Amino acid sequence: MRRARTRTLLAAAALLAGLLGGGGSAAGAGGTRGEALVHAAAAAPQNTAEAENCDTGTSLPPRQQVGARIQEIRKRGYLVVGVDQSAYNWGYRDSQTGRIEGFDIDLARAVARSVLGDPDKVRLKTVATADRVKLLQAQPRTVDMIARAMTITCDRLEQISFSSPYFKVSQRVVAPKAAHARSVAGALGGKRVCAALNSSSHSELKADPHGAASVVTPDNQLDCLVLMELGEADATLSDSSLAAAMVAQDQTMELAGESFLPTYMGVGMNKDDTDLIAWVNQVLVDWRNNGGWQASYDRWLRPVMGDPGPYRPW
Repeated sequence: MRRARTRTLLAAAALLAGLLGGGGSAAGAGGTRGEALVHAAAAAPQNTAEAENCDTGTSLPPRQQVGARIQEIRKRGYLVVGVDQSAYNWGYRDSQTGRIEGFDIDLARAVARSVLGDPDKVRLKTVATADRVKLLQAQPRTVDMIARAMTITCDRLEQISFSSPYFKVSQRVVAPKAAHARSVAGALGGKRVCAALNSSSHSELKADPHGAASVVTPDNQLDCLVLMELGEADATLSDSSLAAAMVAQDQTMELAGESFLPTYMGVGMNKDDTDLIAWVNQVLVDWRNNGGWQASYDRWLRPVMGDPGPYRPW
């Protein structure tokens, strides 16, 4: 906990200096079985507005077939993955080793192992929450995929593609324990609310402010925790995965009120990269069946989130 707190304080200093939110990079390291995972949308937990427009629980059938994007990755010799470096237990830079680690990083390495035969043949490019979609659309391409606690939404599906779901999430509020907030309305009503720019929580607050007096939108989710610690925000709206990470980083914070708007997280990719999308879906099937998903959950998330049952996408 002391190490996590230290990371938060360092982030606070960076925020005050105007340094957070930038990019950067750090070098790190067939078949169609399991299609039930891809078609999990039969019981997809979507919010009402989105359910009328799209299905956030489906993707291309899993398949390992070499196409243009896989050929490009193999020719290059490494996979480039957009990740977070400040989401505790998901994608964060360990203050002692300097390595970026976490659940999403394990997934990135599983894809590198499958495509290139070596989990270390991956370059982890840190990207801001606000930049994820535009990086996947950019030409020339600077990332092959983004594994960064990214919620699948209908708006995003119009711009990019996603893998099949690999985690169930919902919206949660984080607030200081001293606020004694017992509901979403109580935590957000009349308050200064923080949500990362272009995040699913930001979109929700634009659609329904939930009574917030004002909304602040920094580039990264950790900035919201820092702003609460500095007394410059009263509460944060985030997806449940990152909300749990914030509470784990600072024991003066708590999850306030009920969860709402259940949906999924997926790996973001460019719409044209159909061979990579299908390949990643096969990796997710294998990662589930060979115990990789469970092992990664047990290592990074179980201490904070408990029983993995509610978070499995299958």
